[in-house]
Amino acid sequence: MEKANILETKEFSDTVVKKVTYIKTDQVAQDTYYFNAGQELPYHRHPQGDQVFFVQEGTGTYTTDNGTEESTALAPGVIVLAPKNVWHKIVADTELVVSQATVQPAGMEARNA
Repeated sequence: MEKANILETKEFSDTVVKKVTYIKTDQVAQDTYYFNAGQELPYHRHPQGDQVFFVQEGTGTYTTDNGTEESTALAPGVIVLAPKNVWHKIVADTELVVSQATVQPAGMEARNA
């Protein structure tokens, strides 16, 4: 059995949002992002798969852009969907811990500008 406790092994970085992969198979990946206040996971999208984010601790804002920007507040217990091929980003207001599950292979494309 594969398992992890993402809150017992927190890893933050002063320079970048820290991404830790705890479980990964050929079909799904689970990663956890550790944000310091003010850090941002910039706009990106996954051309081949959906992604679900689960907020564990802290607050922030989740934004999608599929021709029109839409934002929602992040807080513990909130779950949001990043649909396949839709731009999305996360900005932390406080220290923020967010886990994700992503279909594999999802691909990844960063947005310029």
